[in-house]
Amino acid sequence: MLEKTAKAGSTVLIPVFIPAVVVIVLLVVGTISNPELAGKAFQQTLSYITNTFGWFYMLCVAFFLMFIVGIAFTKWGHIKLGPDHADAQYSFPAWFAMLFSAGYGIALLFFGVAEPVLHYSSPPHGSPETVDAAMQAMQIAFFHWGFHIWAIYGLVGLVLSYFAFRHGLPLSIRSALYPLIGDRIYGPIGHAVDVFAILGTMFGIATTLGLSVTQINTGLNYLWPEIPISNVVQIVAIGLITCLAIFSVVAGMDKGIKNLSILNMVLAVSLMLFVFIVGPSVHILETFLQNTGSYLNDIFERTFNLEAYSHGDWIGNWTLFIFGWTIAWAPFVGLFIAKISRGRTIREFVVGVMLVPSLFTFLWFSIFGGTALNEIMNEGYVSLIGEVQNNQAIALFKLYEILPLTSILSFFTVLLIITFFVTSSDSGSLVIDSLASGGSLHTPVWQRVFWASAEGIVASTLLLAGGLSALQTMTIVSALPFSVIMVIAAIGMWRALIIEGHHQTSLKTEVQHRTSSGNMLGVWRRRLHGLVTFPTRTEVREFIDTTISKAMHRVERELIKEGWQAAVHNDDEFNRIYLEVVKEEQVDFIYEIRLLEHALPDYAYPEMPRENHPEKYYYRAEVFLRRGGQSYDIFGLEQQDIINDILDQFEKHLHFLHISPAILPWRMEKHDDMLVSPPEPPQDEPGVMKRVAEH
Repeated sequence: MLEKTAKAGSTVLIPVFIPAVVVIVLLVVGTISNPELAGKAFQQTLSYITNTFGWFYMLCVAFFLMFIVGIAFTKWGHIKLGPDHADAQYSFPAWFAMLFSAGYGIALLFFGVAEPVLHYSSPPHGSPETVDAAMQAMQIAFFHWGFHIWAIYGLVGLVLSYFAFRHGLPLSIRSALYPLIGDRIYGPIGHAVDVFAILGTMFGIATTLGLSVTQINTGLNYLWPEIPISNVVQIVAIGLITCLAIFSVVAGMDKGIKNLSILNMVLAVSLMLFVFIVGPSVHILETFLQNTGSYLNDIFERTFNLEAYSHGDWIGNWTLFIFGWTIAWAPFVGLFIAKISRGRTIREFVVGVMLVPSLFTFLWFSIFGGTALNEIMNEGYVSLIGEVQNNQAIALFKLYEILPLTSILSFFTVLLIITFFVTSSDSGSLVIDSLASGGSLHTPVWQRVFWASAEGIVASTLLLAGGLSALQTMTIVSALPFSVIMVIAAIGMWRALIIEGHHQTSLKTEVQHRTSSGNMLGVWRRRLHGLVTFPTRTEVREFIDTTISKAMHRVERELIKEGWQAAVHNDDEFNRIYLEVVKEEQVDFIYEIRLLEHALPDYAYPEMPRENHPEKYYYRAEVFLRRGGQSYDIFGLEQQDIINDILDQFEKHLHFLHISPAILPWRMEKHDDMLVSPPEPPQDEPGVMKRVAEH
């Protein structure tokens, strides 16, 4: 049973909220009471997990990449993440800006210069500070921040958006296990999964905030030397910027996070363009193409490379840390990407989430890392190596010293880090709050404020307990259980897609019209009349209330006589009527008619100028099934024709149930306190439905 707090206005799910908070509080209290002992414990734990489970992390990441790419190019790639009629909720630029800002904008600012320089000076193989070391450094950076991490994010986002928007399950990590354990996701197993997801998200965000505040502190010290680099300054910065994150999280997704994300992208692209123009532009383009080719050529070898024969700690400090950090962040970024990806196809989702951010990343490292290596190798700026080795956070600011407008660039970089910080914190707070509320999309403000504040407290505590090492340890530790959950979720989605294939085969809609024996539009004259007339809202509304309603009720009565549970529902608010047929432990059958508004086509009433026509819209009675709109209109049919169409769709539904004996009981019903609504009204054209309702 899903229990919530009794307090009015709360959506907290007690079996998830309490364990997550208890673990976080124990960690904070224990670390504050003895930071030195906590630091040693973190270090020992990091060493153990790296040596014992490093192979498992790498194997999981390889599996995630192959799985998500494979899914995109199967026959299921055209399936929408939502009903068949749904359109994308956000434009592509806004979508990309939000997923990039939440994903790893801070990481690029921190590692864009530092990682190539460090690998150049201390490569895992070969001699340092050579041409081979420079090539190796860029390829490693591409590998760490390329397709693999976006496959991790994308897998979680794909699974969640598929189950939530296409099958009406809660937008929560637990839903990924539904194909395997069914309704038990609403019990202790589901609660445990969401607790792990919250902890992974919390420590992943804490790591990011720790990195960003270190770089903010370094940037402020660089601009104003009187500001020291210290834990006190960093914790004060965390507190101030967490307050900004709270303001953003209160504003919500569209007003706060979306606008901040677009600002992030404008600032980031502006910095990139400036460095590209004033830097070695031709060299940057050459290295971009060469390193991208080398990355693609060596991707399989690097994916399974564990440095097994060297027995050093390089793999743990770099590859495992970055991949572990990404897995820990996957519940947050994946759920956030899922929220903003409704209406996109699986193939569009995978290409958008993996290809575009990865190419942007390769260009970023080529511009910033490539410029830094060029200055070291060809312009004698070797002091940059020592500066970066002493303090990774200063790398970007030291690069600016050889470029024009150094102070202005440094100021805008600090500003960009802050906006990335705020975006990560507020979007993370929304996600954690949703997880702690059983997948609820609408939660009280105080809950979001609580989680935003908790993120700042955890980041400050881990900084006191050992800085980056402590943050790194908690990231890798929290990633271990969630990597197992991700593997199980991928298997569950594969099983669900197989069933979806049966569904599409058996329920394929025939848009073409039949002959008179089963003709949807009757004789040809009636069909022709329907093609060239454009009914008013009143005409279609009356048709729904009379002919369609009578046809549905006749089918309802006959089904009840045959022992089936059937009911006709009227939804006057959204101008729709639907017949619902329920069979225990099976997928419900829904046959729905919606009154939809459309703009008059140019060929309507050709004898009259369009601007002189009093009506700009006409109306259709369109058929919708469980999987979305079917894009055909039944206005003007006889009652018997409508009954025939209902029975045709019901027959295909029964065939689907017959060929899928292991079908998942995806049903729009109330699971204790989690309520998944009945078939949703159109969300892809909000203005249209508003106008229809207001008539």
